[in-house]
Amino acid sequence: MTIIDRYILKKYLFTFGLMLLLFIPIGIMLNLAEQIGKMIDNEAPLIEIVIYYVNFTIYIGSLLFPIFLFLSIIFFTSKLANNTEIVAILSSGVSFGRFLRPYWIGATIIALLMFFMGMFIVPSASKGYNEFKYKYLKKGKQDRITQNIFNQLGDQDYIYVSSFDPARLIGYNFTKEHFGPDGRLQYKLAAANIRWIPKDSIYRLTSYSMRKIKDSVETVMTGRRLDTVFNFQIEDLTPVSYVAETKNLFELNQFIEDQKRKGASNINTYIMVKYKRWALPVAAFILTVIGVAVSSVKRRGGMGVNLAFGIGVAFIYIFMDKVFGTLAEQSGFPPLMAVIIPNILFGILGYYLLQQAKR
Repeated sequence: MTIIDRYILKKYLFTFGLMLLLFIPIGIMLNLAEQIGKMIDNEAPLIEIVIYYVNFTIYIGSLLFPIFLFLSIIFFTSKLANNTEIVAILSSGVSFGRFLRPYWIGATIIALLMFFMGMFIVPSASKGYNEFKYKYLKKGKQDRITQNIFNQLGDQDYIYVSSFDPARLIGYNFTKEHFGPDGRLQYKLAAANIRWIPKDSIYRLTSYSMRKIKDSVETVMTGRRLDTVFNFQIEDLTPVSYVAETKNLFELNQFIEDQKRKGASNINTYIMVKYKRWALPVAAFILTVIGVAVSSVKRRGGMGVNLAFGIGVAFIYIFMDKVFGTLAEQSGFPPLMAVIIPNILFGILGYYLLQQAKR
């Protein structure tokens, strides 16, 4: 790396870090001002509040990484252009492609950071962030589906509960059906409720009936209480809405496979989380190209024009990401296409702007 490479790369990373240090504390203060009343009303312990804001910093910061990156590139590159430093570099015989090298290095560093955090650090922070939110800030609001829950366990077992109380770990009007390899019902277990007993690691069925069918002979057994074990966790009846966000790379892949096997109706939501994690590092390169192309030319309006354009592009990017994400989750639009299309469109925009800047 030359002196110019180190100079630009230093500004790239320093400005990005400065953006994080400036805006994340502002976000924390705004969130605290908005939520302090609920925290006091619901008697949230101080230590849990501190942990919440640690998780909040990681969770929100990861979501805003691309925006901070984009604005920081526009900020320091516009400053280089206004000081005619870019003109001097290019006039010395350095090609525009060679001028971009430190930007590519910086984008690679940030992309690797985004990837590692998104796959392994943010999931843990997301769990703490959402658990605190639903416990103290959205107290009483449901964080999962609790009515008419149907799940498939493997190829031959199906379970159903009419309602589920996550606080008491109890499901009502429980039914479990087991089918043989030929597709015929072998037994059906029904109970007024099913409760998980953590102390004994068992399930307790109340007012149950067992109907068995063997060789066209049906037998029925009933009882007031039955303690037993099943090959599923009580939380599997209805995972929290943010469950995919709380799983690391390997856990998420396994979770998606399990949900596909169970025939989960909201599988696209989980797949979107997976693809967005892979798309985030790619966005670092696309936004770097757009940022450099926009701000490397000295303009009459100076840095203000470039920042205004950058903010506009950032909002359009977020809007498109939300639109396609909603389409994938609500209308069956392919999740992979929902993630790829915004990046392709902005990639084309970046290429066009870059060609214009080279002139």
